[in-house]
Amino acid sequence: MSVKIGDAAPDFTLTADDKSTVSLSDYKGKNVVVLFFPLAFTGVCTTELCNTRDDISFYQNMDAQVLAISIDSPFVLEKFKTEQNLNFPLLSDFNRDASKSYGAMYEDFVLGMKQVSKRSAFVVDKEGIIRYAEVLDNAGELPDFDAVKGTLSTLK
Repeated sequence: MSVKIGDAAPDFTLTADDKSTVSLSDYKGKNVVVLFFPLAFTGVCTTELCNTRDDISFYQNMDAQVLAISIDSPFVLEKFKTEQNLNFPLLSDFNRDASKSYGAMYEDFVLGMKQVSKRSAFVVDKEGIIRYAEVLDNAGELPDFDAVKGTLSTLK
């Protein structure tokens, strides 16, 4: 299943890097940028999330919460967040339910790994509707953050 612009965003409840439980529905009334990324501590993922960290004031000014999701365990995500000084929640989709519900899953990834989150970006508006959706087949590419920011600007 994959989601499209105009669809209701599938809700999820995942364990965060700090071991708290986070649901998308916790942010009803706020715009949310949902970023799926393949694996912590890899080059492109680190670049993507550090760029997002450095742009966090833009997202805050747009009344948007960033949530980054991977299949890594909460323990790995906690270390990654600390080492990279990330300033938004990292959520563990260890059981792959959220990645599948958003259509953000590589069935076959590198080194024989299976079912890894596809690099993806979604903007969910305050009512829980998908306003931007990008799922990348090439894990070496970054989402179009100009388009993400442009979408948020229309929702302010």
